[in-house]
Amino acid sequence: MKKVLFSAVCAAMGLASFAKGGYKIEVKFKQDVPDSFVYLAHYYAKALPTIYKTDSGRVINKRTAVIESKDSVLGGIYLLLFDNRAKFTEFILNNGDAMTINVDTTDMPANITFKGSEENTRYVAYEKFLMGYGKKQQALMDELKTARVAADTQKIRDKSGVLSKELNAYRKEYAGKYPGTYMSSVFRALAVPEVPEGTHYLPGTKTVDTEFAYHYYKQHYWDQFDFKDDRLIYSPIYDAKLDEYFNRMVVPIPDSMNAEADAQLKRTRQSKELFKYTLHWLAGNAERSKVMGMDEAFVHLVENYYMKGDAYWLDSTNLSKYEDRAKKIAPNVLGNTAPDLLMQDIWSLQDKALNQQEGKYTLLVFWSRECGHCMKEIPQLDSVYRKVLKGKGVKIYAVSTEGDLTDIQKTVEQMKLQEWTNVVDARNKTDYRSKYDVYSTPKMYLLDDKKKILGKGLDHSNVLEVIEFTEKKKAKKA
Repeated sequence: MKKVLFSAVCAAMGLASFAKGGYKIEVKFKQDVPDSFVYLAHYYAKALPTIYKTDSGRVINKRTAVIESKDSVLGGIYLLLFDNRAKFTEFILNNGDAMTINVDTTDMPANITFKGSEENTRYVAYEKFLMGYGKKQQALMDELKTARVAADTQKIRDKSGVLSKELNAYRKEYAGKYPGTYMSSVFRALAVPEVPEGTHYLPGTKTVDTEFAYHYYKQHYWDQFDFKDDRLIYSPIYDAKLDEYFNRMVVPIPDSMNAEADAQLKRTRQSKELFKYTLHWLAGNAERSKVMGMDEAFVHLVENYYMKGDAYWLDSTNLSKYEDRAKKIAPNVLGNTAPDLLMQDIWSLQDKALNQQEGKYTLLVFWSRECGHCMKEIPQLDSVYRKVLKGKGVKIYAVSTEGDLTDIQKTVEQMKLQEWTNVVDARNKTDYRSKYDVYSTPKMYLLDDKKKILGKGLDHSNVLEVIEFTEKKKAKKA
């Protein structure tokens, strides 16, 4: 009797211990599977195919497997990979879960059932609903292809709108009925702001606010996203939401981007994984951006977060890469005074300092006769210079970065670039590559009469656009 009691106590202690952390997933296949192991994976902010394997279980008799861990895990949407990882099924896993998954490989997810997890039973029902929703939307898309008049197209779009409202109503009802569950958190995160209908006016006026919808949508975009729920990072949601917000709604200028980035990082401070992904995403997005001036946002993030110990997941080697990159960019962000260059004229080898270059504007051009792209871009730039830029008061300070001096001279003569100030770093003392981030060519900077940087990353097609924007801005201030 004592042994029975002792065993019962141990079992109870084991259950209590298991409930604190880890999981136990028993998988039962209705059909034989060819695998020796099945794998457990999870999402990390992005949709398929970006997933991360985290555990595995050996397949017994081609029909069963157990995947088990006693280590605490972050809950979220997980995937069971099988059939040589060619097939998968999604399910909800929370820390401490113990469940059985019955898999009918011939009809997924319709014939997948769960024991020990009511939330997953509801998740299967949602997946079935989504399948039906997808078929209806596809039918409307097919119908749209045959629409002949605008009225037909509008009817189809109205039907699509009704279906979208049904999907949103499903998610909203679920979140209200099962508060505190993981899927209710996911559904709230997926919700988009509903802009109030009707005509809206600017405060205190009778002037119609034409940007009301944009400002309302942006202001309420994150209202239902629970930034305290780190589990949301294990769903294919966050990356897409960041992309929509920062690349479609935030004004693409450094001041706006920096302020919004700071606000987003502040929202995620209490959630380790959300903060980690947010900082990583923002830095990468700024560094990769083709929008002029976004490198300033990258410098801002490195100086205010990476260099202050917030990127805790990086080792010193990888952290130094961010710091080195920011240091190379920082001297030549928009609005800064351009670092001076003391170069030598290609004909006389006499010193020609950048800061002594006269002109209302100076176009600083780094190019090479060894660069195929340069050999296409430079003639086009010269054509624009002769037609328009010269009349705008532009002078060109052109730095040849490679090649024998005699060959450079011949190329300049052949291209008829004698009106430009053509220079080389004959003494190899300017460190221009570091100062101006010249690790590929061509590279162009537009400077004003005081040698402040007005534009960077330019080419022949947009130099005039930056000049005109600058002049309109000055006129507006005046």
